[in-house]
Amino acid sequence: MTSKRNIPTRRFIKPSFNFLIEKKRDGGEFSQEEIRYIIDSTLDGEMPRHQLAALAMAIYFSGMSAQETADLTEEMMLSGEVIDLSHIAKPKIDKYSTGGVGDKTSLVLVPLAMASGVVVPMMCGVEHDYIINTLEKLAAIPGFKSHHTNEQFASQLARIGGAIVAQTEDLAPADAKFYELRKDTGTIPSLPLITGSVLSRKLAEGSEGLVIDVKWGNGSFIKDLEQAKQLARSMTRVGRSMKRRCVALVTDMNQPLGDTVGTSLEVKEVIQLLKGQGPEDMKELVLKLGMEIVRLAGVAGSTLSAKQTVQRHLSDGSALEKFKDLVKAQGGDVSYIDHPEKFPAARHIRKLPAPKRGYVHTINAAMIARGVHLLGAGKEHPHDKIDHSVGVSEIKKVGTQVKQGEPLMMIHYNDEAKLEQALEYFKNAYRLAPKRPTPPPLIVERVA
Repeated sequence: MTSKRNIPTRRFIKPSFNFLIEKKRDGGEFSQEEIRYIIDSTLDGEMPRHQLAALAMAIYFSGMSAQETADLTEEMMLSGEVIDLSHIAKPKIDKYSTGGVGDKTSLVLVPLAMASGVVVPMMCGVEHDYIINTLEKLAAIPGFKSHHTNEQFASQLARIGGAIVAQTEDLAPADAKFYELRKDTGTIPSLPLITGSVLSRKLAEGSEGLVIDVKWGNGSFIKDLEQAKQLARSMTRVGRSMKRRCVALVTDMNQPLGDTVGTSLEVKEVIQLLKGQGPEDMKELVLKLGMEIVRLAGVAGSTLSAKQTVQRHLSDGSALEKFKDLVKAQGGDVSYIDHPEKFPAARHIRKLPAPKRGYVHTINAAMIARGVHLLGAGKEHPHDKIDHSVGVSEIKKVGTQVKQGEPLMMIHYNDEAKLEQALEYFKNAYRLAPKRPTPPPLIVERVA
């Protein structure tokens, strides 16, 4: 591990906080010294919260240049510990997603990359509202432990080549403070603040490169496609400026990804995918993101070679074995991976009937996420217990023809009162039409 920064600076006259707020409000550009001063003042509590909130809002409206964003990222990364993985010879590539409904690709890609000879140092932070995060899904496996020290994290990476753990508090602590402030001030969508937040955490964990999945649509906090493309460009540009290999895919989140939303239901889908089976949209995205990982790592030189590498490890069972290695290393009961029927089942399963004949025209993924959350698969409060048996499966996708009464999805639930709340969201999530729509492309753009 390396300790936080102790960077000598030339003589710097501290500006007033009002000056900094007004400078950004009026479209000015911060120097690196000013950004460092903002980060230091945030960490030690010198800048009052109301002024920090005003500064966040000024950044939200005025934006930041590429250089400012890179400086912000570096200063937030250096605000805490930076994990040194230089003793591990293999390439170290992580994957990050902006979060989406039913997105369980990380659970497939980490063992897939491990099987391909890539080390994956994955630390997970918080997700936006009602999105079930990767660690909540892994918690469905009895015994699985997600909290590691930085030393334990590095040791596991050296031993088996992969880890999926909770971010430690001493990594990029300035980002944690900024994130809480952004939630309270409505500035979560700020592109430079997202870029600085994600990259400061990912680079502090020891990654040499990063594959990013930027999701857009009604199931993402990024609703606008052009904004998603801008974020992908911002992240890859700043990543390169910090001498890290970086590539981003802009992908569709206007319907759930895969056939399930929940915790244990999604883990069971992951096991299918690691056997080369599972829903087509998940297989497509895993293939494309997996190819980017092995190419970025230098394991595969050409597109064809990358595709063959990914397909081989999914079909021959080696990726599944690496998933079991990871689960075992983090205390999980591997027998659940060998026998997915051991996962607890909900007491009741009922269909959501189509109200009329037609084609699935649109699906509001956020509404499905909210409904699943209300069933008990998410936490309303930090100390709530997640019900790992509930969720939805067999989700009909955009473009699918259905008859009246045919199930649009199957609902797994334990509590009738919670079901009644959730049903309103599920019913309103679907729009049917007499003509077949053109399903949106899953992968919209590649940015490298």
